[in-house]
Amino acid sequence: MREPSRPGLERNPDEPQLEDNLDLRTLPFPIRAELRGLTATMAETVGGHLLMAGQLMDEDPELAYQHADSAKRRAARLPVVREALAETSYAAGHFEVALNEMRALRRMTGSQEYLAAMADCERALGRPQNSLKLAKEATGLPLDAHQRVEMAMVEAGARDDLGQDAEAKRLLKRAIEDLGPKAGKESLARLQFAYGDLLSKHDDNDGVDWVMRAITLDPALDPAGDTGDDYEVAMDVLDESPTADGSDDESGQNGES
Repeated sequence: MREPSRPGLERNPDEPQLEDNLDLRTLPFPIRAELRGLTATMAETVGGHLLMAGQLMDEDPELAYQHADSAKRRAARLPVVREALAETSYAAGHFEVALNEMRALRRMTGSQEYLAAMADCERALGRPQNSLKLAKEATGLPLDAHQRVEMAMVEAGARDDLGQDAEAKRLLKRAIEDLGPKAGKESLARLQFAYGDLLSKHDDNDGVDWVMRAITLDPALDPAGDTGDDYEVAMDVLDESPTADGSDDESGQNGES
C-alpha cells in the first residue's frame, strides 16, 4: 500500500524521477492550457509527470500511474490531472482509485465519458450489481456509439458474472444488431469478439466463428500472440469444421452474414 501523498513541491521518497530535458511543448494544447493556472515551477513539474505518464502508459502502466499520482499531489483541482490518474490507475489495475477518479471527473466536468469504465471498475471489484445500476442509468443518457458499445460489453459481462449467461448473450447479440453504420468496423469487431468469447466460454462452438469474424474486421484483435494454446485449440476446431473451407456449405458463403 502506497503512503498517502503529501501536498506541495517536495518530492515523496517513492515518487518517480522525472527525466531531464523534458519538452512540455509536446503536451497537447488543452493540457498546456490547464497548466497555465499554476506557477511556472509547479506547471513544469506537473507537466513533466503528465508527459511521463502518457509516454509510459502502454509499456509500464504502474510507473505511469505513479507519475500521474505525483501530478495529482500538486494539482488535484485540474481535470486533466484527474483524467491522467483515472486512466493510468485503470490501466495498472488499481480499480478503486480509478473509480474514485472517474467519479470526481464526472462531478467536475459533467461528462458521461467514463460511465462504462466506472461500471467495469465495479465489475473488477466484484460488484456486478453496481455495474448494472450504472448500465441502467446509462440508458437515459445521450451516449455516443462508442460509449454504448463499451457499456453493452460491460453490462453483458456483469450479467455473466451473476450467472445470467443467457441474458449476457442476448445483450451482446442485440448490440451487434443495433449497431449503426456510423459506429465503424472497430466497434462492430469488438462486439463480435466479445460475443464469440462469451459463447466459447459456455462451450458453444459458434464462438470460434464469431471470433474469426471479429479478427477479419479488425486484425488487431487477433489474440494469437497472447493466448497461446487456447488460441491454437480454437483454430484447430475451426479447421475441422465442415464449413471451414466452404466445401460443405450449400450457400457457398462459409456461414458469414
